[in-house]
Amino acid sequence: MTEFIDLRALLSSLQARFDALRGRLDWAAKQAELHELEQQAADPALWDNPQQAQTTLQRLARMQEELKMWDSLAGDLATLRDLLQLSADDPDSLSQIEREVSVLAKSVDTLELSILLGEKYDSTNAFISIQSGAGGVESQDWAQMLLRMYSRWGESQGFRTTIVDLMDGEEAGIKSATLELRGPYAYGYAKAEAGIHRLVRLSPFDANHRRHTSFARVEVLPEVDDAAEVKINPEDLRIDVYRAGGHGGQGVNTTDSAVRLVYRGGTPDEIIVTCQNERSQLQNKETAMNVLRARLLERELARQAAERNKLKGEHRDAAWGNQIRSYVLDDRRVKDHRTNVETSNTQAVLDGEINLFIDAFLRWRTEGAE
Repeated sequence: MTEFIDLRALLSSLQARFDALRGRLDWAAKQAELHELEQQAADPALWDNPQQAQTTLQRLARMQEELKMWDSLAGDLATLRDLLQLSADDPDSLSQIEREVSVLAKSVDTLELSILLGEKYDSTNAFISIQSGAGGVESQDWAQMLLRMYSRWGESQGFRTTIVDLMDGEEAGIKSATLELRGPYAYGYAKAEAGIHRLVRLSPFDANHRRHTSFARVEVLPEVDDAAEVKINPEDLRIDVYRAGGHGGQGVNTTDSAVRLVYRGGTPDEIIVTCQNERSQLQNKETAMNVLRARLLERELARQAAERNKLKGEHRDAAWGNQIRSYVLDDRRVKDHRTNVETSNTQAVLDGEINLFIDAFLRWRTEGAE
């Protein structure tokens, strides 16, 4: 009987948590959004713009899958409540129900995380831009380690990962790279990684094997097509083409397929975007334009955030010392300075196991906003 009472309490707690999450979801608004997307998808005029049609259908599929998940979990909870009442005196059935409750608890965890990804561009694809800091070969090697880490993480999440631009270091590592992640909520998850990353280790490039500190900056940009915040004046844009080198595969280097965009609009600062991954100059230009739009959106969102912080009286210096995470390899410690989450399994982190930091960041950010 004790096991029955414990399970009933656990199931009641899980139901309460589920109901609270659905309340935060704004179920009526989600249903209205689904109805609007279904109407757009049924309109034959949608295909007058194939790119917009594809985006709409992807959003519709994601929305249908999301709501289906909620409905399925609601049904599973109701079924377990009924089974529990019928199985009060059956130890075998109670053991099975206990296992099912454990599975449902993990599903509720997943749904909670999906609610944390509710900001405007969270569901989009993403670009991760990595730039080595001061320190020459040390920082360039660190930038390459981060590129490997994010590539492996992206693959483990089921995202399609593509290096769209890469600049090698003189001796080792990379000066910069841009990694494209394509998949549902790529930006929502990856945005947790934006900031300064600090590496401390016994340097393999130092003959005396001394301890060195290296920095790299990570930017995370949402892929956008028609964001209202982004306006590109063609007069402010210069397009250069040149011979691709290095990354890109056999045949890329034989033509002027690489594209460089130089944009100056709205501020004195230039935005320079390059892409040399594809064999086609047209494809490289399209990818570079996607990155440019993402950078312009990021700049506008940062401006809006700065205005809000100014009104709140908040200020944060964007100096190199404000690293978001430290990787101290000789002490076997990786610590996120925003959430204080840390682990001693440094190799697993560098192999792409960074979800513990991402999940903690999303919850920390949501709690801070409330």
